[in-house]
Amino acid sequence: MEKQPAVYILASSRKGTLYTGVTSNLVGRIWQHREHIVDGFSKRYDVTRLVWYELAGSMEGAITREKQIKKWNRGWKIRLVEEANPAWKDLWSVIIDHAEVSGSPPARG
Repeated sequence: MEKQPAVYILASSRKGTLYTGVTSNLVGRIWQHREHIVDGFSKRYDVTRLVWYELAGSMEGAITREKQIKKWNRGWKIRLVEEANPAWKDLWSVIIDHAEVSGSPPARG
């Protein structure tokens, strides 16, 4: 699979605990969160539900966007999620379905 930089937000539940991250492999990284492979914040607080993501043209761009979002207050992050995903649906199946068809994550969830 080709590397595809992405920024993402995970939630523990609808409007629950939020986690913002960046990766070059969205499917692989979200799988790690879901399976609690790596110790840390998302494992400790069971933050495994992919509720928002955005693909970037470069890793530098993705990191810049992640830093920007991490500085935002909680209300702004909730608004960002709800604009794209008002039901707070877990987008895991969306990225998996697309990865199986094309071998890479979709353009946006």
